Amino acid sequence: MPPEHLIPAHPDPATQALPYPLALGRAGLSGFPSPAQDYEGRTLDLNERLVKHPAATFFMTVTGDSMVSLGIHESDLLLVDRSIDPRPGHILVAMVDGEITVKRYELLGNQPHLCSGNPRYAPIPLGELDCQVWGVVRAVIHEYSV
Repeated sequence: MPPEHLIPAHPDPATQALPYPLALGRAGLSGFPSPAQDYEGRTLDLNERLVKHPAATFFMTVTGDSMVSLGIHESDLLLVDRSIDPRPGHILVAMVDGEITVKRYELLGNQPHLCSGNPRYAPIPLGELDCQVWGVVRAVIHEYSV
């Protein structure tokens, strides 16, 4: 993956509070929220919500289809935190034998592996490979076509 796909987070991001009504988005059938809830004055700043460690956070654009069943698609934007210690189940950005990859960290038979979210790709055993973890994925931003 070329370096132009890596974007450092701003170390001191400007506040960008956007309207955030109290209504919860339900992905099923439900009644409509009260129109009065739109005027309750709540706001949401995605930097405040998602970027917990600005100096250790970067953004990265995804290429490829190896993580599709885990909800990560081509051109999605990942928010990656270098300050989090990786644990099994975390999705990592790592340099494996000179190539940047996004995979889920798992223990298979007590051996560490990087696993894709696509059955077309076999797990990568880490015992014999040069692997440098760049960070843990904290969020995925997926834009829908309009």
